[in-house]
Amino acid sequence: MRTHKKFLAPTAAVATALLLAACGSASSSSNSSGSSAALVKTASNSAAGGTILVDAGGMTLYRLSGEKAGKLICTSTVCLQTWHPLVASSGKPSGTVGSLTVIKRPNGAMQVAYKGQPLYTFAGDTSPGQDKGQGVKDVGVWNAVTTGASSSSSSSSSGAGRYGY
Repeated sequence: MRTHKKFLAPTAAVATALLLAACGSASSSSNSSGSSAALVKTASNSAAGGTILVDAGGMTLYRLSGEKAGKLICTSTVCLQTWHPLVASSGKPSGTVGSLTVIKRPNGAMQVAYKGQPLYTFAGDTSPGQDKGQGVKDVGVWNAVTTGASSSSSSSSSGAGRYGY
């Protein structure tokens, strides 16, 4: 009997489609109207450390510990299947928080950053308010982005070693 691996590497076209879908480009009205809705907002989350950043749909935004000053580590197809960059359709990202900028990704997309740290959503979060990506360790440590000082590594190790890219 043949067994199949749970995760298969998709073709580049499928990966691009997944990436675009995960980055909030499903609404065509937001692309044409510019800043009709905030791309980045805040929400309360006591488990992740108080006030965190969320996307327009209320999904928790994460940062990778090693990504700073324009250095991107999460660029492989495997990484991007799990961690979805928050992409701005054009110019300066809108939001109810300050310190938002953009960083150019290798594919040319403009990823939103908070205080210089690129922002991502996590594929394991399936509804607003979840923070299942908190403390996941792989090529660094993933943490929900708080509005206070940069958060340090979480003591949670529930995701340690799950993603190798």
